[in-house]
Amino acid sequence: MSAVYDCSRRESRTDGLSAAAGAVRSSRLVVLPTDTVYGIGADAFDSGAVQALLRAKNRGPDLPVGVLVGSWSTVDGLVLGVPPQARALIEAFWPGDLSIVLPHAPSLQWDLGQSRGTVMLRMPLHPVALELLRDVGPMAVSSANISGRPPATTAEEAQEQLGDSVAVYLDGGSSGAPVPSTMVDLTSGDPVILREGAVSREAVAEVLGVPAESLV
Repeated sequence: MSAVYDCSRRESRTDGLSAAAGAVRSSRLVVLPTDTVYGIGADAFDSGAVQALLRAKNRGPDLPVGVLVGSWSTVDGLVLGVPPQARALIEAFWPGDLSIVLPHAPSLQWDLGQSRGTVMLRMPLHPVALELLRDVGPMAVSSANISGRPPATTAEEAQEQLGDSVAVYLDGGSSGAPVPSTMVDLTSGDPVILREGAVSREAVAEVLGVPAESLV
């Protein structure tokens, strides 16, 4: 049976964060609010939990799961290196609506799907998400919906789709319009925008010091 916690109330938020951290540490799934849409999350280093996440979404490993972090410094331990372009984007947009794809550290023992040696990282601008991430560490997180259906913008919408496959739902209120994060791929020589979302192409180009039209 899933538990739902209203994070607008201090006591319920405290209890919910504690329950969510316990769930993550015991290989179960949680739904958490972010600054884009609600996410379904698991311990990024628990391959069984990540597989459960994919099953809950009815999604295959061909679409790898991204990773949310609770601080800038966490990134250094997850990737092969943080190039100057990535550092500039992190300083400009984190926490916020920008996801960065980088080669992950080869020593990491995780299975996020068919990621081909890369990982998509983001630090969300949401106090509930950040508090949980700073407690449990990096989490594999995808939008809290069944694949092919609209992303959840409330905990209730997430629960309607995911039901008891999720142990804990953290209700942070409505996330507003379902605008995804912008995804920037820095795994090759030139930056590539894989998806334009909340952060505009022009804003990314300005930080990187390149023409917007070059970000194909």
